[in-house]
Amino acid sequence: MRAPYYKHTGSALPSTSVVVDCTMRPFSFSVPSLAFAGKDIPAGIVVFLVALPLCLGIALASGAPLFAGVVGGIIGGVVVTLFSGSELSVSGPAAGLASIVASAIITLGSFPIFLTAIVLAGLLQIGIAAARAGSLGNFIPHSVIKGMLAAIGLTIILKQLPHAVGYDRQGFTDDEVAFAGSEWINIFLDPVRAFQSDILQPGAVVITLVCLTILLLWETPIIHRVRWLRVIPGALVSVIIGTLLNVLYGLVAPSWQLTVTAGHLVSLPVFSSLADVGNQLVFPDLSAVGRMDVWVIALTIAAIASIESVLSVEAVDKMDPQKRISDVNRELYAQGIGNTLSGLVGGIPVTSVIVRSSANVYAGGVTRLSSLIHGVLLLIAVVLIPSFLNLIPLACLASVLLIVGYKLSSIKLIRSMWSEGLPQFFPFIATFIAIVATDILLGVGIGLLVSVFFVVRSYHRRSITLVHDDRNWLLRFNKDMTFIQKVLLKDSLVQIPDGAHVIIDGTKSLYIDHDIYETLSDYSELAKHRNIIITYHNYFGKHGRSNHGRLPSTSAQ
Repeated sequence: MRAPYYKHTGSALPSTSVVVDCTMRPFSFSVPSLAFAGKDIPAGIVVFLVALPLCLGIALASGAPLFAGVVGGIIGGVVVTLFSGSELSVSGPAAGLASIVASAIITLGSFPIFLTAIVLAGLLQIGIAAARAGSLGNFIPHSVIKGMLAAIGLTIILKQLPHAVGYDRQGFTDDEVAFAGSEWINIFLDPVRAFQSDILQPGAVVITLVCLTILLLWETPIIHRVRWLRVIPGALVSVIIGTLLNVLYGLVAPSWQLTVTAGHLVSLPVFSSLADVGNQLVFPDLSAVGRMDVWVIALTIAAIASIESVLSVEAVDKMDPQKRISDVNRELYAQGIGNTLSGLVGGIPVTSVIVRSSANVYAGGVTRLSSLIHGVLLLIAVVLIPSFLNLIPLACLASVLLIVGYKLSSIKLIRSMWSEGLPQFFPFIATFIAIVATDILLGVGIGLLVSVFFVVRSYHRRSITLVHDDRNWLLRFNKDMTFIQKVLLKDSLVQIPDGAHVIIDGTKSLYIDHDIYETLSDYSELAKHRNIIITYHNYFGKHGRSNHGRLPSTSAQ
């Protein structure tokens, strides 16, 4: 037993936390600390309120039973949290997989067969974690991660504006970019349509304004100075007041009241008994394990869910006020266990989800207890109090997410990236635009390509120094030389006049690529005809090829 280690700060949680050391036992689970319960419990309630409609909406978009979305949310909140390698990450159904799930159910012919694919995907994720492939997330530049966060923030704002004014065309709040074909255009068109006078709902607008006012007020020093108010999250207060305001509409202004029949409220199935809950569960058809198409879909889900989880965890670490470093390989184990169990009991695939995690951070969550609380509340809510939750207007939840979206994509962030220079700003803005226009995976891929371009450009420009004094020239390699520098090397050699004495210095290069040797070998033949004398310093010359270009420790002429 040991307290969880905060790698960045070197500090540990209080000894009251009970954690099983999983260094050699990745399937061990850890019980979250109760030391920060005063912050984690309110944060967990906020995350629960945000996650509840997402679970239902993503299931709806996936073509799966609505209850399957709730099952996925419960497993993500309880099971994945216990095995997780991140303190602030929150897992559940991801909209990024919605289109894949929808097409997979149609392709496989039935939901039980699709559940078999989820089980296999979970087992594959465990294999990915065993190969320690989660560390690949460390190769993603911070500019790309910040671009991803900003894009998700803008997407949240655009997707929530319609709900904020009562235009609930889709009936749920989305938490990621997940569009098929040209559907992404609706992310820009829906806010425009929503502000048309014949669609605008006065009741929703007033609720949104009241909730936003409360949320903004909760950020001011006035609230922070009142000790008992600091422990109550503004998001929770805004949701309660917004719900009561809608109930008041029914008494004094019925035309303004938002109703479930019009799609303006949270909509949960209501169970008459515990037996009804069990009847909603669907189990996998394991007889389909041998089907090739099932394995193809399992591989697809495992790959995308793993990538999105790694990206989400890396992004959440950036937002963590304590700058803790998550164990991404353990997180993949947790995701694999969660998806295996989700498939076995009828849930849709889960990943670490950035918006729920962001809501957790901004609501003041400190440890995994907040995520666990959100999962337990999902379980309690769908079983015991669905009727009360069905009173919450989507406009209340939209207000919470509008604030989260703004914090992720604020003008301050964009100015900060601009001040870091073009090599940081261009990958950031490329990722930002690409994710909004396409999806997370493609957007991150484009951002990585732009980052690689600037790395290559920088590496290319500073790799060779060429100076001269009269007829004496010095060509120095400033770093390892690869085929990337071949063009620059040729351009430098062209500048050397006939009859010059050239010193080629490889002291600073630990590695010289075969292409560089070939280029210099060809130049040495040309030098004989131009009366150029070449002296090599710490350069292995022609014989370096047989030793993979590594230079000797002594000078060579």
